[in-house]
Amino acid sequence: MSVEVIQNETFQNLLAELNIPNYVPSANAQALLQVNARYIKDLKINTGNVLNNTQYLTRKEALLLALGVAVNERVIFLQEAFTGLAKDAGATEAEIAEMIACTSLMATNNVFYRFRHFMQKEYYTATPAGIKMSIMMNPVLGKEFFELASLVISSINGCEMCVTSHEQSVLQHGSSEGKVLEAVKLGAVIKGLITILT
Repeated sequence: MSVEVIQNETFQNLLAELNIPNYVPSANAQALLQVNARYIKDLKINTGNVLNNTQYLTRKEALLLALGVAVNERVIFLQEAFTGLAKDAGATEAEIAEMIACTSLMATNNVFYRFRHFMQKEYYTATPAGIKMSIMMNPVLGKEFFELASLVISSINGCEMCVTSHEQSVLQHGSSEGKVLEAVKLGAVIKGLITILT
């Protein structure tokens, strides 16, 4: 069996595990598939590890976080795939909807608070944000996980203020640094997966 066939099988197995039927390879995926790209195996292993072999996250939590990343990066076919997998793992419609809402709120907050952090001017810092965030008060996902999801999305969007704030909040609500690190690594791996698939 040639290396090229093995690489294609590996890629097809990755797509099957993610429940992505009828995938048309992107230019990035094609570039890897046409050569001896050992990275395809790494990508499959890394993706499988963060979704299936977690120490601190349940499978449902991992898939909801992956869904949040797909929503944040606006990749519809991955959003649909992770929604289906999350439901198979026990996620409710309300939890799916709240994950999407959480991602939207972080997209808003990350821009606003990153601007404040960049500028460091008293007027911008002292003026109330005026951004409605009632969803954070009593989330369906639970306060700890909502904060963890907020942290992952904020990490991807590069907002230092939000990352610092949500990391502290996650720990205050009973989580651990191990779970934080595992969740952020998941976000990073799914972001890398998206780079190849789109």
